[in-house]
Amino acid sequence: MIEVKKNNFYLNEEVNNFLKNIIKNKSLSNGYIFYGPEGLGKKQTALQFIKEILKQSSPFENVEDRITNNNHPDCLIIEPDSLLATKSSGSSDIEKTIKSGSEIIKIAQIRNIKTFLSQKSINSEKKIVLIIDAHLLNEAASNCLLKTLEEPSNGIFILLTSKLNLLLDTIISRCQVVRFRSFSRKQIKSILKEYLDTSKLKITTKLKFDDLINYANGSPNQLLRNIEIWNDLSDEIISKLDSPIKNNLKILEISKLISEKLEIYQQICLVNTIQIIWWGKTKNIGLVKKLENLKYLLGKNIQPRVTWEITLLKISIEDI
Repeated sequence: MIEVKKNNFYLNEEVNNFLKNIIKNKSLSNGYIFYGPEGLGKKQTALQFIKEILKQSSPFENVEDRITNNNHPDCLIIEPDSLLATKSSGSSDIEKTIKSGSEIIKIAQIRNIKTFLSQKSINSEKKIVLIIDAHLLNEAASNCLLKTLEEPSNGIFILLTSKLNLLLDTIISRCQVVRFRSFSRKQIKSILKEYLDTSKLKITTKLKFDDLINYANGSPNQLLRNIEIWNDLSDEIISKLDSPIKNNLKILEISKLISEKLEIYQQICLVNTIQIIWWGKTKNIGLVKKLENLKYLLGKNIQPRVTWEITLLKISIEDI
């Protein structure tokens, strides 16, 4: 496990300063939408924002743990049903969940908000509702939320989304949109150097820091996840994928090994890493396209072993 040295690993300085000024000037709106690509720290920033708001009313109360554990009387956190089910099943890593497209936020969850807001605040002037992955609201839940936003209340709403276009325009119009932008390459390098303990990082001649940074696509969370997955990959697998395999028997062997030893999310990460390595050696566009298709099929969980075999066999007959 790669250790994160500081708690503000994910904080976006521009957004953080903007939110600090809102609290300082006491200019809170009734609704906010934190919008940006996955892995940019929207949830971490929202939780920190909520803590600072609640501290204004109860400066001597230790709210951090209560917010983090979702048991503060003046804060309600709404998540898609499937994520809640994953947590209750004892999974320690929500990021490893392969989304099936069935995750939704149901109307019953939004109705709970009305009940929550109807109750008097315990320790703060206003109650706060955080909705994670708000783009997963189904139609009934979206309409119910809209009505709740339209009604005068003592609530502050914070919606997190990576897909603003899937929210109702009428919901967006009632909220202040806070944009989270991808981190620059310079910022990602700084994070890698300053915030992570990389002494145990498995870096080889095949995959270097720059490769991990490129693959992060401006996301600190993606960078951390890539590092951890790469570290978990066995040398037995990595050593066999130094370059495109030409021997059919070896292709069948490595496909079997990968499908048996790795979870789907690890397999997708592996495809990304060998894309980097193989592109550096071959500069072959056709090869990259085949690997992109492999990732797509793995994401659909379509016979992983067969998918690996077919893809690697197709690559083996190319003139590389």
